[in-house]
Amino acid sequence: MADLDASTPRVFIARHGETEWTKNGRYTGSTELLLTPDGEKQVSGTASHLVGSKKLVDPERLVKVFVSPRKRAQQTFTLLFEKEGLKLDDASGKVVLEEDITEWDHGMYEGWLGGEIRSSRKERGVVGEKGEEEWSIWRDGCEGGESPQQVAERLDRLIAKIRELQRPCMNGEQAADVVVVAHGMSLRCFVKRWLGYPLDMPLALMLSPGAIGILSYLKHDIEQPAFFVGMSLPPL
Repeated sequence: MADLDASTPRVFIARHGETEWTKNGRYTGSTELLLTPDGEKQVSGTASHLVGSKKLVDPERLVKVFVSPRKRAQQTFTLLFEKEGLKLDDASGKVVLEEDITEWDHGMYEGWLGGEIRSSRKERGVVGEKGEEEWSIWRDGCEGGESPQQVAERLDRLIAKIRELQRPCMNGEQAADVVVVAHGMSLRCFVKRWLGYPLDMPLALMLSPGAIGILSYLKHDIEQPAFFVGMSLPPL
């Protein structure tokens, strides 16, 4: 099983570490926040265990790293890969700042708590497109920000790029792993679109700040994208 894990191209999704707004649950899109000291420790801890030669995320096996342009994502990338010599201005073009994986544009909800959004909508008599009074970002999007369709469209563009990179390497012809460094909401959306699900499909996903998740394909088949519930790790 370990050989199958390594030979089929993988996509590692890395969430940025904790920020002050991550701690209290505020919707954070375009606001530029840096990691807290604990957030830096989260990412550094992940890097020490999982990133490096012969480890789960081996820089030698990477063909591309897509990083959200937000500062918290760039900082996370640096903490993950600084000891491996991989930099944002990498001359090889292996590292790309990718606007399509940035966080959901929350519009007027930027910096709000979920309860504040729901209270405001109720007070103003705002209902969803289908008449629902209870707000769901997955269905209703954000006033003055992005709709689920807009988020899905840009994530689909990125997924198409990744599939083209990995398509020629489905049977281990060469290493073709990809890393995506981004945000809690955009990465959960990314997983849904990777699997071909609409964003409003109920699918409870958890990705801790500073954590890494894994996507790949069933049976070496690019038409069967899959989510790793668990996988074997390389020996130390």
